[in-house]
Amino acid sequence: MTGADHPDHYPASPGLVVYGTGWCPDVRRSRAVLDAAGVTYHYVDLDRDRAATRLVRRLQHGRRRVPTLLWPDGTFLVEPTDEDLRTHLDQREAESSTGDR
Repeated sequence: MTGADHPDHYPASPGLVVYGTGWCPDVRRSRAVLDAAGVTYHYVDLDRDRAATRLVRRLQHGRRRVPTLLWPDGTFLVEPTDEDLRTHLDQREAESSTGDR
């Protein structure tokens, strides 16, 4: 399943979408990692968007853990550590530079 397959996905934002809540320190931490890396993303507050909450629950088989980071190709991370997020970003960068994606 890709991001485009999700009816609640934000097609106007073709890049990374970060689903979170304003009160969660893990969301703030992951957003800081993305900001420091210069990654552009669209942020969606799950406390304000029921459709996005339904999407996150589908991805997580009923759970709503944050942050959830969803790329347009359908890959996603849930509650990544800083190291996991940096590793994922590095892998995506390496794949895009070699044309493997």
